[in-house]
Formats: sequence, structure tokens, C-alpha cells
Amino acid sequence: MSSRRRTGKKRERGRVFMYDLIIIGAGPAGLSAAVYGIRAGLALMVMEQTPMGGGQVVDTSEVDNYLGLPGINGFELGQKFRQHADALGVVFQNGKAVSIHDGGDRKIVETADGAKYEARALILAGGAVHAKLGVPGEETYRGRGVSYCATCDGAFFKKRDVAVIGGGDVAVEDAVYLAGLCRKVYVIHRRDSLRAAKSLQEKLFSCKNVEIVWDSTLQEIHGSDLVEGITIHHVKEDSERELAVEGVFIAVGMHPNTEAYRGTLACDGRGYIIAGEDCVTDRPGIFAAGDIRTKTLRQIVTAVSDGACAVASAEKYLSFEIQ
Repeated sequence: MSSRRRTGKKRERGRVFMYDLIIIGAGPAGLSAAVYGIRAGLALMVMEQTPMGGGQVVDTSEVDNYLGLPGINGFELGQKFRQHADALGVVFQNGKAVSIHDGGDRKIVETADGAKYEARALILAGGAVHAKLGVPGEETYRGRGVSYCATCDGAFFKKRDVAVIGGGDVAVEDAVYLAGLCRKVYVIHRRDSLRAAKSLQEKLFSCKNVEIVWDSTLQEIHGSDLVEGITIHHVKEDSERELAVEGVFIAVGMHPNTEAYRGTLACDGRGYIIAGEDCVTDRPGIFAAGDIRTKTLRQIVTAVSDGACAVASAEKYLSFEIQ
């Protein structure tokens, strides 16, 4: 390892800052990468477009599946991640990356305000956002009965009645999972047939406590402090129905935050950056970690793991590149 990497100091080229590594995104994947990178002696910077960072976890009322910290508040967990990085002296820069340029051993990140930052390697960890329905009550009860992740929050609704909104693979998988926990599961779908794989549909149809509400859309989520029910609209009959539920799981898709990279990196049909467990993309020196990349399971623990794996891959690349 070179002495430059041991010092962990940034270098400058005119007005463009030069780092060993720039990490874009300060969610669990990005912060994990920052901790591993700074401990490896890399001169790095984390770019985050929101002042607080933390990713989706900060909007989660309770996290019950992160090893060693059962029942921790999502905001608190996100802050612990950030505090760990701060304690190690990680440099944070507020800004929104709008484009990246791959110049071989020089990667340039340009932000919305026109600033440019240069590094020898990049880790993209901007995450993904759940598609929203935009119905009344959705934001009001987010984290208080409205969830976008059945495997994250399903355990809080044991022996209760819940609704799943959607008809694709994720929605059906969520419904099957919840059927093993909840007393009753309503699947609300706007068409008269599901889009999910046939094998998943067969599993769903075999669940005796699942009721599929066809040709219907979610109109409103209501309650007091917590969700108490929903209003659905039957499209063909032009009628409304009230369902008493305590949980609403919205599974109508996700949008990866990859708009700035799609012209540079290979992405799949849904816009996720193509990268394996080593987080290596089709561009040498550019890595993708967390929810932004193609993967089977998107959870906090897998995002944290990705951060470590991405840094390990970046170290190998940098060791070779600087020889």
C-alpha cells in the first residue's frame, strides 16, 4: 500500500478535489463503506444530498431484525451509523450528484450546483425509493401502520388484519409471508388477474387466510394515532368498501436512484446497476452497494455488508491502479 493511502489526506488539482474514494450516498451501505474505507487509510469523502443522511432506515419507527439491536428505533439506528463515521473523521459533503465521468484513473462527480469532485474510485450507494400511491393517509401513517417492507415490519402485525396493495411478485411474496403471521390478509389489486409468477400465485391461493380483492384500488388510509382501516374503490362497479385493518403494506414497485449513472453504467430493465456480491460494475473503479444494485434481498444488514464488500473491491482496484 502506498504512503499516499496511509496518510488519508486529499490532494487537489486546481479547483477539483482529488480523493482515493468518493462514496455517493450516506445510508447504511454508504456509511458502512465510509467506516471500512477510512479504517483502510483511504482518503475518502461521502456525498449526501440530505443534511441528515441515514437512508430509508431513518423513516422506520422500529427495527426488529438488525442483529444485536432488537427493537431499536430506525432514526436512532441511522444516527448510530452516522456517529460511527463521524467519530472516525469521515468527511461529508452536502450535494446531489447529477453526473459521473469515467476517465480511467480519474473519476469525476459533478453536483447540481456545478461543483466537481475527483477520485480514483467511486462507490455508488444512493439507494432506492419505494413507489408511492399518493393516497390520503399514506404519508400520515407511514411507520404507524403503513409499511413498504413486509419482511421488515410484518412481525409487528402478528394475529392482526392487514392489507397488501399490488399484484406483482413482491406483493404476492409479501402476502404469503404475512399470511404466516397475520390473522387475515387482504390483497388489493386493480386488475382481475395477478402479474406475479404462477408459482407464487399458487402459493398465495393456497393460503386460507388470504382474501384477494379484485378490480380495486386503494383510496384512503385512515385511523387515529395508528392505522385503523382503509377505503377501497371497485373500478368496475364504481363502488366503495371499507376494510378494518391495522397494517397496510404497499408493494407497487421501487425506483433506484440511478438517473445520474444510466448513461455510464450497465443497468437492468428496472434501472438497477448491474453488480454482484463484490459490488463490481462494468466500469473498473466504480462500485455499487446497497439497494441501488441488482440483488435478491434489500435489507439494512445486506446494505451494510455491501459497504464492506465494495471497499474490499475498491482496495484491490486501487492497489493495482497505483502500482
